[in-house]
Amino acid sequence: DHQTILRAWAVKDFAPNCPLYVQILKPENKFHIKFADHVVCEEEFKYAMLALNCICPATSTLITLLVHTSRGQTAPWEAFRQLTGTKQTLNRESQQSPEQWQKMYGRCSGNEVYHINLEESTFFAEYEGKSFTYASFHAHKKFGVCLIGVRKEDSKNILLNPGPRYIMSSTDICFYINITKEENSAFEKQEKHKKKKESKLSYHGASRLPVHSIIASMGTVAIDLQDTGCRTSSRPTLALPSEGGKEGRRPSIAPVLEVADSSSLQTCDLLSDQSEDETTPSDDEVSAGLEYAKGYPPYSPYIGSSPTFCHLLHEKVPFCCLRLDKGCQHNYYEDAKAYGFKNKLIIVAAETAGNGLYNFIVPLRAYYRPKKELNPIVLLLDNPPDMHFLDAICWFPMVYYMVGSIDNLDDLLRCGVTFAANMVVVDKESTMSAEEDYMADAKTIVNVQTLFRLFSSLSIITELTHPANMRFMQFRAKDCYSLALSKLEKKEREKGSNLAFMFRLPFAAGRVFSISMLDTLLYQSFVKDYMISITRLLLGLDTTPGSGFLCSMKITEDDLWIRTYARLYQKLCSSTGDIPIGIYRTESQKLTTSESQISISVEEWEDTKDTKEQISYRSSHRNSTSSDQSDHPLLRRKSMQWARRLSRRVPRHSGKTTEKINQQRMNLYRRSERQELAELVKNRMKHLGLSPAGYDEMNDHQNTLSYILINPSPDTRLELNDIVYLIRPDPLAYVPNSAPSRKDSFCNTVGQDTREETQL
Repeated sequence: DHQTILRAWAVKDFAPNCPLYVQILKPENKFHIKFADHVVCEEEFKYAMLALNCICPATSTLITLLVHTSRGQTAPWEAFRQLTGTKQTLNRESQQSPEQWQKMYGRCSGNEVYHINLEESTFFAEYEGKSFTYASFHAHKKFGVCLIGVRKEDSKNILLNPGPRYIMSSTDICFYINITKEENSAFEKQEKHKKKKESKLSYHGASRLPVHSIIASMGTVAIDLQDTGCRTSSRPTLALPSEGGKEGRRPSIAPVLEVADSSSLQTCDLLSDQSEDETTPSDDEVSAGLEYAKGYPPYSPYIGSSPTFCHLLHEKVPFCCLRLDKGCQHNYYEDAKAYGFKNKLIIVAAETAGNGLYNFIVPLRAYYRPKKELNPIVLLLDNPPDMHFLDAICWFPMVYYMVGSIDNLDDLLRCGVTFAANMVVVDKESTMSAEEDYMADAKTIVNVQTLFRLFSSLSIITELTHPANMRFMQFRAKDCYSLALSKLEKKEREKGSNLAFMFRLPFAAGRVFSISMLDTLLYQSFVKDYMISITRLLLGLDTTPGSGFLCSMKITEDDLWIRTYARLYQKLCSSTGDIPIGIYRTESQKLTTSESQISISVEEWEDTKDTKEQISYRSSHRNSTSSDQSDHPLLRRKSMQWARRLSRRVPRHSGKTTEKINQQRMNLYRRSERQELAELVKNRMKHLGLSPAGYDEMNDHQNTLSYILINPSPDTRLELNDIVYLIRPDPLAYVPNSAPSRKDSFCNTVGQDTREETQL
């Protein structure tokens, strides 16, 4: 960073008017180059992305695909079928075929963010004077584009999903997600052709119009009138099929209003949830003193951090109470289970508590996250944190740290890995300077593999130095499917693909991330100067009044009546004002089971072997020569004599004792490697005085594959357990004077001592 700063100063001194694009590592060095036109801080983006991965799965993959230019092509199925050796017939409609997820995932990966002026747009020009949600829904329904944000002509601030109260203006800049920009789309070419055609067909008298032109123009007018009629008349709502409405007909989806009225905003689910969350605290929260305040954090660990409205404590926690595994005079808890957390933990394993780690906590404690859904955060650090870092995190609720390492099983159990929903493993700075370049990730990969084998249901998110090393994540030596994907990646790389690794299962599922994947963000800002701002808004690094935020919702059985993505789009726009931008889908994966996961009874195997030997002996006894006939009986006679001699030496046991010994022996034979690992963990938990109850509930979710569908087609069918990415409107934008300024919000509620601590 020091060298980068000096180079930036040199360029600014030599050519002050030259646009400057700077990428640095540490957030504390940002204020030295604040004069640059575009700045990307790696640690800020990295930690915010890893944090959102815990509540919006695969956010890192979502952002990576959006900032990369992809061809949007699908993986060649014929080549993939040859690599996997499958003999089944090609069926592109089948959801069970192994190429189907690649086909959808590869096609949707070509989506990027583009911009256009409203009055010049074919997609959005007709929505001038209409609400933002109305424009977004109908543009997606008609053209398949996803309008995500706008910027006023006289403003530099981009607003992501400003909500149904925002009225589109002709001078607005629209930001949308699509496979290609509008200027290159087929719709634009059709529109130009249509305008040229209309200019030629302008009426100069009936005699000048050829018959075929009249017929063609009549067809065009009929289509246009039909389309206009659908828009101007009261739009029919999407109801359930008549078969499903016999027992009790559910209400149909409400239409998206052109201009939102007060009644529709009052029924917004988000607002009702927020009011319930704030006005009716539970008795447990009141008794435990867990009623949180909302405000700006009084202390920031570095200069240049963007102020974010967060959930905060009324009084800062003493430093001794931040230590998870050590009791103090305020509490006597020494492990995660003793705290009795209602929500599952998020554990971050890092080498040191750098200033960038602050950006992991802030998005998870932002004011728009419901209090009931806040996950406790545990920082597992190799080295003790500095006092200035503890000063910054002591105002946030349920944030703890512990000195330990993921190398040590005892440290993992103490920090509550059996009660964790997500484990984030951050790349260590000390390993980045390895002698062999690609060996920098060796220790991290092996440690994560150990976690993967010991805690199979734990969602592990890993940061690597080199993206090429992601092929070793959750490695299985005899996995034919991964081997086929490896060969497919080589072919993609030979074709010059920017994302040759995109079909790797860990990347598609959002379980691995490398900061080098964001290198293209700085390059894209050369032609799209808004990409850094949009990415920071999506990650929660910046907050603009009136701008929405990224969140997710899970599709349950009660939601499957919506059926398609287009109907879901309408349902969200008409009720909460949310804008969906993609789907995270998980499917069961039929893999070739590796040897380590097969539990075989040794006795059954030996019996089978003996049976085969007897069969082979009988056949050989009939068909072989006399010399071959004499070998097997001799060996069998000797083995029987050895067994009798051994049985004489063994002391006699009663029938029950013999049966018990045989049962124990059978149990040992039939015990698989998974059971051995489970017993190892349980023994360590008992040794540490921890209850192994939580570990018993951990299920094996290794045979699943997950992937992202960015801006899928309107007719995409929703499936159970789909997670939908949403850009939700700013809740404070609906309530007048509800967003206090930084100096008036939290500092006035906690006292004069806090105001003094706010000063750097």
